[in-house]
Amino acid sequence: MKSVIIYASTHHGNTKKVVEAISKECGVDLVDATKVPEKDLSGYDAIGFASGIYASKFHQSVLNFASVNLPEDKKIFYICTYGAKGSYKSIEKVTAGRNATLLGTFGCKGYNTFGPFKLIGGTGKGCPTEKDLQAAVDFYKELDK
Repeated sequence: MKSVIIYASTHHGNTKKVVEAISKECGVDLVDATKVPEKDLSGYDAIGFASGIYASKFHQSVLNFASVNLPEDKKIFYICTYGAKGSYKSIEKVTAGRNATLLGTFGCKGYNTFGPFKLIGGTGKGCPTEKDLQAAVDFYKELDK
């Protein structure tokens, strides 16, 4: 399965660590939505959208990218890193109506120093862990069966 993951990782690089682990082991292409706002995705069998969670939403660059570039009738999957809990509603809202088939979702904790968490040194120190990265790779491998 030829796949690409569109991602944004702007806080501590949590999401980037996850998608790079998948890319390295599984040969998935990566596109940083904060740097590349448009790309033809028609040649991919599966398209992933990955982001840290910012105020309960995917990063705006990923949402914008999906809204402009996601072709009809594609297989998609979502990946997120989070401080408190994962949330896929914002990306689901953008991809709705594209007749996409959702293959699955993956989420894990990430190091978080946003807002008041900075005052206490952050939460999720050391996250994502090696175990989290392996779980992300395993998640993708299951999609590729």
